[in-house]
Amino acid sequence: MTRGILIAGNESSLFTAAAAEAVKRVESFASAPIPNRLSLNEGKGVLPPGAKTAGAFIPLSWNPSSSISARTLVLAAENRLGQINDAIVICSPPAVFRTAETLTPEEIEILVNDHIKGWYYLVRELALYFRRFGSGSLSLVTHEINGENNGKINSADLLGPSAAAAFRAFARGILALSANEPYLVMGFDAAEAGSEAEFAAWFFKMIDEGSKKNSGRWHRYSKFKLFR
Repeated sequence: MTRGILIAGNESSLFTAAAAEAVKRVESFASAPIPNRLSLNEGKGVLPPGAKTAGAFIPLSWNPSSSISARTLVLAAENRLGQINDAIVICSPPAVFRTAETLTPEEIEILVNDHIKGWYYLVRELALYFRRFGSGSLSLVTHEINGENNGKINSADLLGPSAAAAFRAFARGILALSANEPYLVMGFDAAEAGSEAEFAAWFFKMIDEGSKKNSGRWHRYSKFKLFR
């Protein structure tokens, strides 16, 4: 059976790097980027060059703020792939360099629902899916969010660091409770900006190995030293 890979998460260079690694392993994979509802991620693609024309990815749409949509996404991925063997959830939230008073209540609701609450819905559905099949791997992936705006530290990033911190806390809880799960659960983080391609190649290698000893653990990538 062909290996089924689902990549879901924020449109970002990390998502693109993960997609590029998936292309090396399967003829097609399911791609489910978070909708860019506030135009906060201008100019960023989610797929490697040539992927669209090569037919390497299966685009799936979803609404992270809806539990029903998360369930529908998992079912759609299963239908298109045959089975989901590896689910890679990528938290790389866009920066919001604005002051608090300029955000409307509607925008705040979108930010919280799409980039914080949505992970709970999606991971819940994936956990139910893998538990039902008794196999598979769930990878929770993020990288350091430093709040930089054009190379300068900017304390006005109201989303990136907060969303990433919430994701890490959620992921650590999932990992701590995964010891008795029949599927693999791994967390991945990277410290260096600009290392997305190397980071993606590294965590895909660990997913490929499928080692039970790596399950339930948070793995931190560094170009110079690996912390576990």
